[in-house]
Amino acid sequence: MSHLKTAVVILNWNGLSFLKQFLPTLIQNTSEAAIVVVDNQSTDESMAYVKESHPEVEVIVNTSNGGFAKGYNDGLNQLKGRFEYYVLINSDIEVTPNWLAPLVAKLENNPNIAGVQPKVLAFHKKTHFEHAGASGGFMDKNYYPFCRGRIFDEVEEDLNQYDNDKEVFWTTGACMVIRSKVYHKLGGLDEDFFAHMEEIDFCWRAKKQNHSFYVVPASKVYHVGGGTLNYENPRKTFLNFRNSLYTIHKNHVGWLFGKIFYRLILDGIAAAKYLVGFQFKHIFAILKAHGAYYSNISYLNRKRKQIQNESTEYNKAGLYKASLLWAYFFKRIKKFEGLNKRFFVE
Repeated sequence: MSHLKTAVVILNWNGLSFLKQFLPTLIQNTSEAAIVVVDNQSTDESMAYVKESHPEVEVIVNTSNGGFAKGYNDGLNQLKGRFEYYVLINSDIEVTPNWLAPLVAKLENNPNIAGVQPKVLAFHKKTHFEHAGASGGFMDKNYYPFCRGRIFDEVEEDLNQYDNDKEVFWTTGACMVIRSKVYHKLGGLDEDFFAHMEEIDFCWRAKKQNHSFYVVPASKVYHVGGGTLNYENPRKTFLNFRNSLYTIHKNHVGWLFGKIFYRLILDGIAAAKYLVGFQFKHIFAILKAHGAYYSNISYLNRKRKQIQNESTEYNKAGLYKASLLWAYFFKRIKKFEGLNKRFFVE
Protein backbone atom coordinates (compact mmCIF):
# COMPACT_ATOMS: atom_id res chain seq x y z
CA MET A 1 0.00 0.00 0.00
CA SER A 2 2.98 2.28 0.41
CA HIS A 3 2.94 3.33 -3.27
CA LEU A 4 -0.62 4.66 -3.00
CA LYS A 5 -1.09 8.38 -2.38
CA THR A 6 -4.62 8.21 -0.98
CA ALA A 7 -6.17 6.45 1.99
CA VAL A 8 -9.94 6.10 2.14
CA VAL A 9 -10.68 5.92 5.84
CA ILE A 10 -13.96 4.73 7.34
CA LEU A 11 -14.55 5.39 11.03
CA ASN A 12 -16.63 2.52 12.37
CA TRP A 13 -18.60 1.98 15.55
CA ASN A 14 -20.95 -0.99 15.59
CA GLY A 15 -21.58 -0.49 11.90
CA LEU A 16 -21.71 -4.10 10.76
CA SER A 17 -24.87 -3.65 8.67
CA PHE A 18 -23.46 -0.60 6.86
CA LEU A 19 -20.11 -2.27 6.24
CA LYS A 20 -21.82 -5.32 4.76
CA GLN A 21 -23.99 -3.10 2.59
CA PHE A 22 -21.48 -0.50 1.38
CA LEU A 23 -17.89 -1.73 1.83
CA PRO A 24 -17.96 -4.18 -1.14
CA THR A 25 -19.05 -1.36 -3.49
CA LEU A 26 -16.38 0.93 -2.07
CA ILE A 27 -13.69 -1.70 -2.68
CA GLN A 28 -14.98 -2.37 -6.19
CA ASN A 29 -14.93 1.32 -7.16
CA THR A 30 -11.73 2.39 -5.39
CA SER A 31 -8.81 0.44 -6.80
CA GLU A 32 -6.54 3.51 -6.82
CA ALA A 33 -6.47 3.97 -3.02
CA ALA A 34 -5.83 2.10 0.19
CA ILE A 35 -8.97 1.38 2.19
CA VAL A 36 -8.71 1.59 5.96
CA VAL A 37 -11.34 0.92 8.62
CA VAL A 38 -10.68 2.66 11.93
CA ASP A 39 -12.72 1.01 14.66
CA ASN A 40 -13.92 2.94 17.70
CA GLN A 41 -14.16 0.01 20.12
CA SER A 42 -17.13 -1.70 18.47
CA THR A 43 -18.97 -4.39 20.39
CA ASP A 44 -20.57 -6.01 17.35
CA GLU A 45 -18.96 -8.35 14.81
CA SER A 46 -17.96 -5.63 12.36
CA MET A 47 -14.18 -6.08 12.73
CA ALA A 48 -14.44 -9.85 12.41
CA TYR A 49 -16.45 -9.33 9.21
CA VAL A 50 -13.88 -6.96 7.70
CA LYS A 51 -10.92 -9.20 8.54
CA GLU A 52 -12.59 -12.37 7.26
CA SER A 53 -14.44 -11.03 4.20
CA HIS A 54 -12.10 -8.24 3.07
CA PRO A 55 -8.53 -9.02 4.13
CA GLU A 56 -7.23 -6.38 1.67
CA VAL A 57 -8.69 -3.67 3.94
CA GLU A 58 -6.36 -2.34 6.63
CA VAL A 59 -7.84 -2.30 10.13
CA ILE A 60 -6.86 0.08 12.93
CA VAL A 61 -8.51 -0.43 16.34
CA ASN A 62 -8.55 2.65 18.55
CA THR A 63 -7.86 2.13 22.26
CA SER A 64 -10.99 4.10 23.23
CA ASN A 65 -14.16 5.53 21.72
CA GLY A 66 -13.77 9.30 21.95
CA GLY A 67 -16.38 10.05 19.29
CA PHE A 68 -16.10 11.03 15.65
CA ALA A 69 -13.40 13.68 16.01
CA LYS A 70 -11.05 11.82 18.35
CA GLY A 71 -11.71 8.59 16.50
CA TYR A 72 -10.44 10.04 13.25
CA ASN A 73 -7.54 11.81 14.93
CA ASP A 74 -6.41 8.59 16.62
CA GLY A 75 -6.74 6.59 13.42
CA LEU A 76 -5.11 9.10 11.09
CA ASN A 77 -2.19 9.59 13.48
CA GLN A 78 -1.46 5.90 12.82
CA LEU A 79 -1.30 6.67 9.09
CA LYS A 80 0.80 9.83 9.39
CA GLY A 81 3.55 10.08 6.79
CA ARG A 82 2.19 7.30 4.58
CA PHE A 83 -0.34 9.12 2.41
CA GLU A 84 -0.68 12.49 0.72
CA TYR A 85 -4.48 12.53 0.90
CA TYR A 86 -7.01 11.24 3.40
CA VAL A 87 -10.63 10.56 2.50
CA LEU A 88 -12.89 10.82 5.52
CA ILE A 89 -15.95 8.80 4.56
CA ASN A 90 -18.93 7.59 6.58
CA SER A 91 -19.75 3.90 6.66
CA ASP A 92 -23.27 4.69 5.34
CA ILE A 93 -22.03 6.09 2.01
CA GLU A 94 -22.57 4.34 -1.31
CA VAL A 95 -19.93 5.42 -3.82
CA THR A 96 -20.31 5.34 -7.60
CA PRO A 97 -17.85 4.27 -10.33
CA ASN A 98 -14.95 6.73 -10.75
CA TRP A 99 -16.02 8.71 -7.68
CA LEU A 100 -12.53 9.31 -6.31
CA ALA A 101 -10.54 10.33 -9.39
CA PRO A 102 -12.14 13.79 -9.93
CA LEU A 103 -11.63 14.67 -6.26
CA VAL A 104 -7.96 13.74 -6.18
CA ALA A 105 -7.39 15.39 -9.57
CA LYS A 106 -8.76 18.66 -8.21
CA LEU A 107 -6.20 18.57 -5.41
CA GLU A 108 -3.38 17.43 -7.68
CA ASN A 109 -3.98 20.30 -10.11
CA ASN A 110 -4.56 22.99 -7.46
CA PRO A 111 -1.93 22.99 -4.68
CA ASN A 112 -3.72 25.85 -2.89
CA ILE A 113 -6.86 23.75 -2.29
CA ALA A 114 -6.83 21.94 1.06
CA GLY A 115 -9.95 19.83 0.73
CA VAL A 116 -12.76 18.78 -1.59
CA GLN A 117 -16.08 16.96 -1.41
CA PRO A 118 -18.31 15.18 -3.95
CA LYS A 119 -21.95 15.87 -4.66
CA VAL A 120 -23.85 14.11 -1.87
CA LEU A 121 -27.28 12.71 -2.70
CA ALA A 122 -29.76 10.90 -0.46
CA PHE A 123 -29.49 7.12 -0.54
CA HIS A 124 -33.20 6.62 0.16
CA LYS A 125 -34.29 9.35 -2.28
CA LYS A 126 -31.63 9.39 -4.94
CA THR A 127 -33.23 12.18 -6.94
CA HIS A 128 -32.57 14.64 -4.10
CA PHE A 129 -29.59 16.07 -2.27
CA GLU A 130 -28.70 14.80 1.18
CA HIS A 131 -28.79 17.09 4.20
CA ALA A 132 -25.15 16.63 5.21
CA GLY A 133 -23.17 18.30 2.45
CA ALA A 134 -25.37 18.36 -0.66
CA SER A 135 -23.30 20.27 -3.27
CA GLY A 136 -21.01 22.16 -0.92
CA GLY A 137 -21.25 23.97 2.40
CA PHE A 138 -21.68 27.69 3.14
CA MET A 139 -22.17 29.94 6.18
CA ASP A 140 -24.33 33.04 6.63
CA LYS A 141 -23.34 36.14 8.61
CA ASN A 142 -24.71 34.62 11.83
CA TYR A 143 -22.84 31.37 11.12
CA TYR A 144 -25.78 29.18 10.22
CA PRO A 145 -24.46 26.46 7.90
CA PHE A 146 -26.29 25.62 4.69
CA CYS A 147 -25.55 23.99 1.34
CA ARG A 148 -26.04 24.28 -2.37
CA GLY A 149 -29.12 22.10 -2.46
CA ARG A 150 -30.17 22.41 1.21
CA ILE A 151 -31.30 25.36 3.32
CA PHE A 152 -32.15 24.37 6.90
CA ASP A 153 -34.32 21.24 6.42
CA GLU A 154 -35.41 22.16 2.88
CA VAL A 155 -33.66 19.69 0.57
CA GLU A 156 -33.77 20.28 -3.19
CA GLU A 157 -34.16 17.85 -6.04
CA ASP A 158 -30.93 17.37 -8.00
CA LEU A 159 -31.64 18.72 -11.47
CA ASN A 160 -27.94 19.18 -12.27
CA GLN A 161 -28.33 22.83 -11.29
CA TYR A 162 -25.25 22.71 -9.05
CA ASP A 163 -22.92 20.59 -11.16
CA ASN A 164 -20.11 23.12 -11.53
CA ASP A 165 -17.02 23.03 -9.33
CA LYS A 166 -17.32 25.80 -6.75
CA GLU A 167 -15.30 27.16 -3.86
CA VAL A 168 -17.21 26.64 -0.62
CA PHE A 169 -16.83 27.58 3.04
CA TRP A 170 -16.84 24.00 4.31
CA THR A 171 -16.84 20.45 3.01
CA THR A 172 -18.87 17.67 4.58
CA GLY A 173 -17.35 15.25 7.06
CA ALA A 174 -19.53 12.54 5.54
CA CYS A 175 -17.18 12.42 2.56
CA MET A 176 -14.26 14.80 2.19
CA VAL A 177 -10.75 14.52 0.79
CA ILE A 178 -8.15 16.48 2.75
CA ARG A 179 -4.42 16.96 2.30
CA SER A 180 -2.77 14.98 5.08
CA LYS A 181 -0.22 17.74 5.77
CA VAL A 182 -3.01 20.27 6.33
CA TYR A 183 -4.92 17.86 8.55
CA HIS A 184 -1.97 17.26 10.85
CA LYS A 185 -0.75 20.88 10.76
CA LEU A 186 -4.13 21.97 12.16
CA GLY A 187 -4.10 19.23 14.79
CA GLY A 188 -6.95 17.37 13.10
CA LEU A 189 -10.55 17.66 14.22
CA ASP A 190 -11.41 19.32 17.54
CA GLU A 191 -11.95 16.40 19.92
CA ASP A 192 -14.06 18.52 22.29
CA PHE A 193 -16.84 18.44 19.69
CA PHE A 194 -17.23 14.65 20.02
CA ALA A 195 -19.40 14.64 16.88
CA HIS A 196 -21.26 17.10 14.61
CA MET A 197 -19.93 20.34 13.09
CA GLU A 198 -16.29 19.39 13.67
CA GLU A 199 -15.69 19.54 9.92
CA ILE A 200 -17.05 23.11 9.78
CA ASP A 201 -14.73 24.14 12.60
CA PHE A 202 -11.83 22.41 10.85
CA CYS A 203 -12.49 24.13 7.52
CA TRP A 204 -12.94 27.50 9.22
CA ARG A 205 -9.60 27.15 11.01
CA ALA A 206 -7.95 26.13 7.72
CA LYS A 207 -9.49 29.09 5.88
CA LYS A 208 -7.98 31.43 8.47
CA GLN A 209 -4.64 30.15 7.20
CA ASN A 210 -5.73 30.99 3.64
CA HIS A 211 -6.63 27.43 2.60
CA SER A 212 -9.55 26.86 0.26
CA PHE A 213 -12.19 24.15 -0.13
CA TYR A 214 -14.17 23.05 -3.18
CA VAL A 215 -17.08 20.87 -4.16
CA VAL A 216 -16.47 18.70 -7.24
CA PRO A 217 -19.89 17.44 -8.42
CA ALA A 218 -18.36 15.24 -11.13
CA SER A 219 -17.91 12.91 -8.17
CA LYS A 220 -21.19 11.60 -6.80
CA VAL A 221 -22.03 9.55 -3.69
CA TYR A 222 -25.21 8.54 -1.88
CA HIS A 223 -25.55 9.02 1.89
CA VAL A 224 -28.02 7.28 4.19
CA GLY A 225 -27.65 9.98 6.87
CA GLY A 226 -28.49 9.83 10.56
CA GLY A 227 -26.63 6.54 10.87
CA THR A 228 -25.14 7.34 14.28
CA LEU A 229 -27.70 9.79 15.62
CA ASN A 230 -31.10 10.30 14.03
CA TYR A 231 -31.85 13.89 12.99
CA GLU A 232 -34.69 13.96 15.55
CA ASN A 233 -32.52 12.77 18.44
CA PRO A 234 -32.21 15.33 21.30
CA ARG A 235 -28.56 14.32 21.68
CA LYS A 236 -28.00 15.59 18.14
CA THR A 237 -29.79 18.85 19.05
CA PHE A 238 -27.47 19.26 22.04
CA LEU A 239 -24.33 18.64 20.00
CA ASN A 240 -25.40 20.92 17.16
CA PHE A 241 -26.26 23.88 19.42
CA ARG A 242 -23.25 23.44 21.70
CA ASN A 243 -20.77 22.86 18.90
CA SER A 244 -22.13 25.81 16.95
CA LEU A 245 -21.37 28.09 19.91
CA TYR A 246 -17.94 26.47 20.30
CA THR A 247 -17.20 27.07 16.61
CA ILE A 248 -18.27 30.72 16.69
CA HIS A 249 -16.34 31.44 19.89
CA LYS A 250 -13.16 29.95 18.49
CA ASN A 251 -13.27 31.40 14.99
CA HIS A 252 -15.32 34.61 14.80
CA VAL A 253 -13.27 37.65 13.82
CA GLY A 254 -14.42 40.85 15.50
CA TRP A 255 -16.54 41.69 18.53
CA LEU A 256 -17.29 38.25 19.94
CA PHE A 257 -19.74 39.19 22.71
CA GLY A 258 -22.15 40.89 20.30
CA LYS A 259 -22.15 37.96 17.89
CA ILE A 260 -22.60 35.38 20.64
CA PHE A 261 -25.35 37.38 22.39
CA TYR A 262 -27.32 37.69 19.15
CA ARG A 263 -26.88 33.98 18.48
CA LEU A 264 -28.16 33.15 21.98
CA ILE A 265 -31.30 35.16 21.24
CA LEU A 266 -31.80 33.20 18.03
CA ASP A 267 -31.30 29.95 19.95
CA GLY A 268 -34.05 31.11 22.32
CA ILE A 269 -36.38 31.56 19.36
CA ALA A 270 -35.51 28.03 18.21
CA ALA A 271 -36.36 26.75 21.70
CA ALA A 272 -39.72 28.55 21.52
CA LYS A 273 -40.41 26.74 18.26
CA TYR A 274 -39.77 23.42 20.01
CA LEU A 275 -42.07 24.56 22.83
CA VAL A 276 -44.94 25.13 20.39
CA GLY A 277 -44.41 21.59 19.13
CA PHE A 278 -44.28 20.19 22.69
CA GLN A 279 -40.75 18.90 22.01
CA PHE A 280 -39.53 19.40 25.55
CA LYS A 281 -36.51 17.10 25.25
CA HIS A 282 -35.12 19.37 22.53
CA ILE A 283 -35.66 22.46 24.71
CA PHE A 284 -33.73 20.77 27.51
CA ALA A 285 -31.01 19.86 24.99
CA ILE A 286 -30.62 23.53 23.99
CA LEU A 287 -30.45 24.63 27.64
CA LYS A 288 -27.89 21.93 28.33
CA ALA A 289 -25.86 23.06 25.29
CA HIS A 290 -25.80 26.63 26.60
CA GLY A 291 -24.72 25.42 30.03
CA ALA A 292 -21.86 23.44 28.49
CA TYR A 293 -20.80 26.50 26.52
CA TYR A 294 -20.83 28.87 29.53
CA SER A 295 -18.81 26.44 31.64
CA ASN A 296 -16.10 26.21 28.98
CA ILE A 297 -15.68 29.88 28.02
CA SER A 298 -12.24 30.33 29.60
CA TYR A 299 -11.04 27.15 27.88
CA LEU A 300 -12.49 28.32 24.56
CA ASN A 301 -10.78 31.69 25.03
CA ARG A 302 -7.41 29.92 25.07
CA LYS A 303 -8.28 28.06 21.88
CA ARG A 304 -9.45 31.29 20.28
CA LYS A 305 -6.18 33.02 21.14
CA GLN A 306 -4.16 30.15 19.69
CA ILE A 307 -6.15 30.24 16.43
CA GLN A 308 -5.68 34.01 16.20
CA ASN A 309 -1.93 33.63 16.74
CA GLU A 310 -1.68 31.01 14.01
CA SER A 311 -3.91 32.86 11.51
CA THR A 312 -2.41 34.33 8.35
CA GLU A 313 -4.74 35.53 5.59
CA TYR A 314 -8.45 34.78 6.07
CA ASN A 315 -10.07 33.22 2.99
CA LYS A 316 -13.77 34.12 3.36
CA ALA A 317 -14.98 32.50 0.14
CA GLY A 318 -18.31 30.77 0.72
CA LEU A 319 -19.50 33.26 3.35
CA TYR A 320 -22.99 34.68 2.80
CA LYS A 321 -22.95 38.24 4.13
CA ALA A 322 -26.68 38.36 4.85
CA SER A 323 -29.12 36.58 7.16
CA LEU A 324 -30.23 33.13 6.05
CA LEU A 325 -33.04 33.28 8.64
CA TRP A 326 -34.39 36.45 7.03
CA ALA A 327 -34.16 34.96 3.55
CA TYR A 328 -35.84 31.70 4.57
CA PHE A 329 -38.56 32.76 7.00
CA PHE A 330 -39.43 36.25 5.78
CA LYS A 331 -38.59 36.23 2.08
CA ARG A 332 -39.60 32.54 1.73
CA ILE A 333 -36.46 31.61 -0.18
CA LYS A 334 -36.18 27.83 0.03
CA LYS A 335 -33.53 27.16 -2.63
CA PHE A 336 -29.87 28.10 -2.77
CA GLU A 337 -30.20 29.61 -6.24
CA GLY A 338 -32.81 32.04 -4.87
CA LEU A 339 -30.30 33.71 -2.54
CA ASN A 340 -28.90 37.03 -3.66
CA LYS A 341 -25.57 36.31 -5.37
CA ARG A 342 -24.11 39.70 -4.51
CA PHE A 343 -24.02 38.74 -0.82
CA PHE A 344 -21.68 35.79 -1.41
CA VAL A 345 -17.95 36.20 -0.92
CA GLU A 346 -16.29 34.63 -3.95
